[in-house]
Amino acid sequence: MEHVIEMKHVMKSFSGVNVLNNVSFAVKKGEVRALVGGNGAGKSTLMKILTGVYSIDQGEINVFGEPVHFRNFSEARTAGISMIFQELSLIPSMSVSENIFLTCEPLRNRFHIDKKQQKKQTLDLMKSLSVEVNPSDLVSDITVGNSQLVEIAKALAMEAKVLIMDEPTASLSDRETDILFDLIGKLKAEGVTIIYISHRMGEIFKVADSITVLKDGSTVSTRDAADTDIKQVIADMIGREAGEEYRYKPRTVGKELLFSVKGMKVDTPVYVDSTDIDVYKGEILGLAGLMGSGRTEILETIFGLNSGKNSISINGNNYTIGSVTDAVQAGIALVPDDRRKKGLVLDHSIKENLLLPALKKISRNGSIRNDIVSDFARTAVSDYDVKTPGINKQISLLSGGNQQKVVLAKWLSLNPDLLLLDEPTAGVDIGAKVEIVEMIRQYADSGKAVIVVSSEIHELMAMCDRIMVMHKGRITKEIQNSKDLEEERLQYEIQHEN
Repeated sequence: MEHVIEMKHVMKSFSGVNVLNNVSFAVKKGEVRALVGGNGAGKSTLMKILTGVYSIDQGEINVFGEPVHFRNFSEARTAGISMIFQELSLIPSMSVSENIFLTCEPLRNRFHIDKKQQKKQTLDLMKSLSVEVNPSDLVSDITVGNSQLVEIAKALAMEAKVLIMDEPTASLSDRETDILFDLIGKLKAEGVTIIYISHRMGEIFKVADSITVLKDGSTVSTRDAADTDIKQVIADMIGREAGEEYRYKPRTVGKELLFSVKGMKVDTPVYVDSTDIDVYKGEILGLAGLMGSGRTEILETIFGLNSGKNSISINGNNYTIGSVTDAVQAGIALVPDDRRKKGLVLDHSIKENLLLPALKKISRNGSIRNDIVSDFARTAVSDYDVKTPGINKQISLLSGGNQQKVVLAKWLSLNPDLLLLDEPTAGVDIGAKVEIVEMIRQYADSGKAVIVVSSEIHELMAMCDRIMVMHKGRITKEIQNSKDLEEERLQYEIQHEN
């Protein structure tokens, strides 16, 4: 089979720092190649060079046997290469159909957009993806999962011969993920080459023919998926096997109740019916369930983000939470599921992001001194091992794992009694996951309470002392964690409990 993509001895640096060092990468026609590595390993940079977003410093690129030097994304797309970025590029104020055919609209009489044909082609694409979305719907009105599938439809509309997917399942439900995997199989059968970037090891082995591992900007290995396993890939990524630190460690949980809510109700966006939750000092409680089961809605309601007021108890004191201000004053913090949209101000610095929730803590007589702010930020960066050249670096330039550490650090600096975590390791590599899990354990060990929502079963099993299973807005099962708890059992409870 011919190599449709050949990248040889690629070098790239930013501000004198090498990001890619002599990387070679080749993929055959109809192959599904997984590209994996830690945050900052160079995966996205390599693909952005391939798609013309970044220029190459040294090396060569051949596409379909011809040398190329794409100057922008449009040139790469014209050559048959399309990338679905982790940060969606859809325009919320435009319709689904308008987004899919933006810059490639079907024309009538050479000058007028053929909206009837555009709608028909959109319906055909949505049907192929098994997505029930009206072409006229605004992107702002559809779910995050459907937005991801619309992004994929946008690439398919360009008849891409090489399709790059960057964390494509991060916002998808299990059903939507199955649809995506079926689509990948169909595209592969049609000769489309797919480069698949993901931190989720299990799904990589479901879809990939081969796996390339990058580490610190260099190629570590390229192996056939059939000839390797998850342990080997993780060892290539982090330079050693992931050991006991990412498995459950029996912990001592206090007998004193820290947090309690009785009869919690949530009307929107997912109905949650009369839910009782108790969490003890030093305990990490997990909420498991399918997307849409009400997990996120419970956390957001405790944090005052949903309408209505719910009475809670923290350390024996009663509070009525009707806003985020109420929640923070009661000693509650929330790390949201989407750090880039809900947890960070991307065009601000690390220091400015860390400062936001801590203004009262570090102000003196109503004023804020820059030296105090800087010392506060440097301490947080050091304590949470955020890898950065300085606290004034724009946070959008950090890797996903380091961005997530900043989100954790800015809330933990308030020393909340109850820490709410929604998908705390989404989009971060195995090394950063291990660090974040250990941070959460240490925080609970200090006598605080933690509630965690995660779609990754092994993650809940690694950190939680007790796990509640949710289904259609109700808690249907409660499981005490132990070293003997099997992932298959918990997965079964989540899939089948009613």
